[in-house]
Amino acid sequence: MDKTNVMRLLDAAKVSYQEKTYDPETTDGLSVASSIGEDPDQVFKTLVTENQNKEHFVFCVPVNAELDLKKAAKASHSKSIQMIHQKELLPLTGYIHGGCSPIGMKKTFPTFIDETAQLFDQIYVSGGRRGFQVCLSPLDLSAYTHASFADLTKN
Repeated sequence: MDKTNVMRLLDAAKVSYQEKTYDPETTDGLSVASSIGEDPDQVFKTLVTENQNKEHFVFCVPVNAELDLKKAAKASHSKSIQMIHQKELLPLTGYIHGGCSPIGMKKTFPTFIDETAQLFDQIYVSGGRRGFQVCLSPLDLSAYTHASFADLTKN
C-alpha cells in the first residue's frame, strides 16, 4: 500500500497506527465508517474553521455528529466560529475535502478533539487522502497534534 504523508509523519514520530482503505469516491463520513466496518462514533471527521479575527482552528468530531459552533467558539476562546469555505481548504491545509487530516497540515493550527474520543482505545481519522483512514489512540493523536479534548457536538 502507498504511504500517505500522514502515515510517513506518524512513522517518523514512532506513533503506532493501522491503516484502512476504502473507495476514494466515498466522501461522506457515515459511508466511510460503513465502508471500513467501524462504529461511526469511532470515526472522526476533520473540520477547519475560522473565528471573527480570521484565526483558524481544527475540530475533530464523530462522523455521525455535528459540530456545535457555539461550543467550538467556547473551546477556542473565540467570540464566534464559522466553517471555512471549501475552496479555502486546499490552499490553507494542503488537503482536499474528503481527505483532510488533523495530522500534517501545511501549518499548525489549534486543534480540538471531541471528548467522546476518550471513550475509545482507538479512533479513526483521515489518512490525508480520500480512500485512506488511520486508526490510532486518541491520546496519541492529541499528543501529536497538541490537541485538547472538549465537548464539541450538538446534543
